Amino acid sequence: MDWGTELWDQYDIIEKHTQSGLELVEKYVKFVKERTEIEQNYAKQLRNLSKKYNPKRSGKDEPECRLSSYQSFLDILNEMNDYAGQRELIAENMMMNICIDLTKYLQELKQERKMYLMDAKKAQQSLESTYKQLDSSKKRFEREWREAERAAQYAEKTDQDINATKADVEKAKQQAHMRAHVAEECKNDYAAQLQKYNKEKNQFYFNDMPLIFNKLQDLDERRVRKVAQGYILFSDTEKHVMPIIGKCLEGITKAGTNVNEKNDSLIVIEQNKSGFERPGDVEFEDYSQGINRASSDSSLGTPKGPMDLLGKNRNKNFWLFSKKSKLSTSTLPPFSTPPAPSPANGPPSPKFGRDPLSYCLKEINKTVKPRISSFRTLRRSPTVTEDFGHLPPEQRRKRLQQKLEEICKELQKEVDQSEALGKMKDVYEKNPQMGDPASLASQINQTSQNIDRLRGELNKYETWLAEAGGRGDTLRYKSHTFNNNGAHDVLSPDGAHSDESTPDPSQAIYAEFDDDFEDEELTAPIGKCTAMYSFPGASEGTISMQEGEILAVVEEDKGDGWTRVRRNNGDEGYIPTSYVTISINK
Repeated sequence: MDWGTELWDQYDIIEKHTQSGLELVEKYVKFVKERTEIEQNYAKQLRNLSKKYNPKRSGKDEPECRLSSYQSFLDILNEMNDYAGQRELIAENMMMNICIDLTKYLQELKQERKMYLMDAKKAQQSLESTYKQLDSSKKRFEREWREAERAAQYAEKTDQDINATKADVEKAKQQAHMRAHVAEECKNDYAAQLQKYNKEKNQFYFNDMPLIFNKLQDLDERRVRKVAQGYILFSDTEKHVMPIIGKCLEGITKAGTNVNEKNDSLIVIEQNKSGFERPGDVEFEDYSQGINRASSDSSLGTPKGPMDLLGKNRNKNFWLFSKKSKLSTSTLPPFSTPPAPSPANGPPSPKFGRDPLSYCLKEINKTVKPRISSFRTLRRSPTVTEDFGHLPPEQRRKRLQQKLEEICKELQKEVDQSEALGKMKDVYEKNPQMGDPASLASQINQTSQNIDRLRGELNKYETWLAEAGGRGDTLRYKSHTFNNNGAHDVLSPDGAHSDESTPDPSQAIYAEFDDDFEDEELTAPIGKCTAMYSFPGASEGTISMQEGEILAVVEEDKGDGWTRVRRNNGDEGYIPTSYVTISINK
């Protein structure tokens, strides 16, 4: 069934229907465009979200970045970024395959429909013109026939009139005969026009218009088929990326399953293990042994207790980990090991044993045990040194080992380059046309210098690593002695003083505890400060801050360019003094 046969008289309906179909295509194109905008905005928001929570380059070197939970979170952010890319791909494909394609096809349909409607109007106008000619010839025939009848009646009346002359009768008959001839011609013309009109009418209703209607039907069916394809593409476009989206979601699931809490705990231990021993037990002080305390105090200079050891140094810094930044031993004589008492004096005192300095150290360890266990009162952020001496032994060994591996890789690279240059020089010497061997001299010399430099660094770091390994292994049985100024000397296992007792001003000062070893109570703030610039607080002992943030000042700058501050939540740390404006309470 086709429109030309069944809807031959429904021109207006067909015109309205085809116009409505084109409007549906336009509406669907607008719908898909808005859908692509939604997808693009969604993808943009996902990318911004992923970028917001992705750490900056400086933050990727933080220790927690090695944790599996942290790595899994980064994997999730990367998967979300890929997921956003697939949403963008959906929007792009919809725009290209649906919106642009349908818009172009719609314009073609409009032009084609316009052409068919113009053909229909031309055919209708032609038929109307023929009908007008038919109607005109019909009216003319009617008019001339009436005139011929009147002329015939007048000629007959004149012929019967006895008063009419023969000339009048003859004239009336000629007039009647002429009118009859004209009427006959009009009749023939009318008949011809009628035949022409009927022919064109049949052509119009049985050929021209059905053909046009069938073409419009074909156009409309093609339009419907194209829209249906657009509907299918709307789904297939998303189905096409579903496998990749599924992989992204599987990646997120895998990131969750890759989290290993036990391994994270081991990493935390590995990153933060200091290698120090726990403070020893409090020893029993047996006063019943009858020690000659006056002689001990005068001859040995041994303090009565750990607080006496601090004595005059209560307002000075106590360095727990440092060996190279000790006070000078030339100011006051260091403690020396007392001579063994004679049998007459009785057995040695259990309080001091054979080494009173060891006792003093143990007493200090017992006093500062709460402070050491929490590390909340570390004062200054340690200055990074080349030998990583600012780090605890365990961490120092790891950093030195890591540095050695880097140097070895760089050294191997230079050695390979040196071998390559040597081979190239040999080739140039054998085949001068390939190049001048002298042109490689500067490169060979530079590579040789680099190798010598790296070997020197390798030996230096190997020495430091051996020192760190030995120090770490013997930390448990090394003895420390303290002089009256609070400086300590390191004794070798045989009791001899090491060479490290001499202070080195060029070395950085390391970790520092509170001077007074006060209780764990928070220090009252002495003022406030406002951050003029943001500070990341990436190094140990520092605290991050944002521009405009207000912090409590706990300790003023003591000339090193750092001020100790505290947040409302209790977090403490050091910030550059030049980054803030400080207001001290009066």
